[in-house]
Amino acid sequence: MTDSAGTPARVAVGRVGRPHGLDGSFVVEHASADPGRFALGATLLAAGEPARVAAAKRSGGRVVIRLDRRVPRGTPLEVERSELPAPEPDSYYVFQLRGLAVEEEGGRELGFVREVDPGVANDVLELESGLRLPLVEECVRRVDLDAGRILVARGFAEPG
Repeated sequence: MTDSAGTPARVAVGRVGRPHGLDGSFVVEHASADPGRFALGATLLAAGEPARVAAAKRSGGRVVIRLDRRVPRGTPLEVERSELPAPEPDSYYVFQLRGLAVEEEGGRELGFVREVDPGVANDVLELESGLRLPLVEECVRRVDLDAGRILVARGFAEPG
């Protein structure tokens, strides 16, 4: 489901992972970094239908929750985009960056953002061409959501 600008109306915050215990709890795969997202009583959309978090904890550094109803493994967990807080200045949600055109200073077009991969030291913009660019100030000079583009410094993309 998308809005009139083609932006997803719902945003993935995780996915139902492997079971944890015998009470219906499961590990949340690809869990949102927002700890409140999976707090006791929080509402998520599982397969598009509301589900309340009935139990929540961390185990081995991973988020483990139980919903108020059974949900099959692999089911996306989402929230309405309108429920997200505004990001900090110079911060962006991954869904805002996907699909943006990437251009190098000087005008060379590098492609479009396919994904933002988490990294050990920093996140990485992965372009549909396979090019990977570090999401750091030295590389990313400007993100212009209104214009739909990211300007990057020279020297981070192989000539081609």
